[in-house]
Amino acid sequence: MFACFRNCFDNFGLVTAQHEPQKEENYICLDTNNMGQEVVVVKNCGRVCGRGAVLGNAPLVQSKSYFEVKIQQEGIWGVGIATRSTNLDTSVGGMDAESWAFNSDGVIRHNKEELHKVQNLPQEGDIIGISYDHVELNFYLNGKSMEAPIMGIKGTTYPVLYVDDGAILDFILENFAHSPPMGFEKIMLEQSLL
Repeated sequence: MFACFRNCFDNFGLVTAQHEPQKEENYICLDTNNMGQEVVVVKNCGRVCGRGAVLGNAPLVQSKSYFEVKIQQEGIWGVGIATRSTNLDTSVGGMDAESWAFNSDGVIRHNKEELHKVQNLPQEGDIIGISYDHVELNFYLNGKSMEAPIMGIKGTTYPVLYVDDGAILDFILENFAHSPPMGFEKIMLEQSLL
């Protein structure tokens, strides 16, 4: 666990994300108000380590959302989407009816069920892309589709990242390593009409 913290902080000094101010009013990042008790969020709320899960602070309300996650350090991890009712004290995604996640064991899960098994497992340094259009959730490994769509997702969802056993993940919201699928864009905040 100590190695996780040392690498997670990446020589930027000890930062307590619980009280870290956000840069601007419309800043999208990992939500320190919606994370597991043993989760550590650092680097301007863009890196996670420790044990458990953390949601993004913005719901996926636009018609075609895309974000990426970089595996900074291997361990047990998961990435996907979840509602605010999901269990954030677990380090495996898709273990309840409120989460849909691709995990480090190559399994895409929802409600403890294996929806897909991916043969090509991501490694340290790889980028996982996630696209969601309220009809279909898709995962990409270094820009290539995993051909494992998930359909039938209901409710207001948020990006979710799970970590354990030394895993460190970076939440990438712009300046993507790989082009999003046609028509998909970075996550945008819902804005009320005047």
